[in-house]
Amino acid sequence: MSVLLRLASAALLATLLSQFPAFSDQYVQRLGGQVDALERIAADFDTSAEKAGLSRDEALRDLAGSRFRDAHQADLRRAFRRLQRAQQDLTMLRRAGPVERMLLPHRLRDPQTLAATWGDFRPAIPVTVAGLAGAAVGFGLGWLVAALPGLFFRRRSEPRAWR
Repeated sequence: MSVLLRLASAALLATLLSQFPAFSDQYVQRLGGQVDALERIAADFDTSAEKAGLSRDEALRDLAGSRFRDAHQADLRRAFRRLQRAQQDLTMLRRAGPVERMLLPHRLRDPQTLAATWGDFRPAIPVTVAGLAGAAVGFGLGWLVAALPGLFFRRRSEPRAWR
């Protein structure tokens, strides 16, 4: 029975991890689109600020004084922070190969991009090296995870007498 449980666990994790490379590829593509869009917003804002003789920070401070202007200032600050995080994550994810990305799930942290990617993602049979590597890692982890309870809760047998 424990072998069957291990096999089921290993197969489940192999299936899940085999999908990660394709999912992370789609996430990187979407994140790149988000970065492009946010860069256009930042460039337009910076151009307007420059025309007014202001830096970005000065222009943001100038956006104050009414509820609307304060809200708009907060929106822009949030967009600039998101752009900075997204650029850092995108650089890191693009440098890493699909297999290396399995060590970087914390870089898939943009909630809007993650939700959109998940919404469109359709699992498929992995035929890439990265997908097969993910399956192998998942199989090994699943096998080990299913074996852990047996290591801690195993019945102790009677000591054998030496002959």
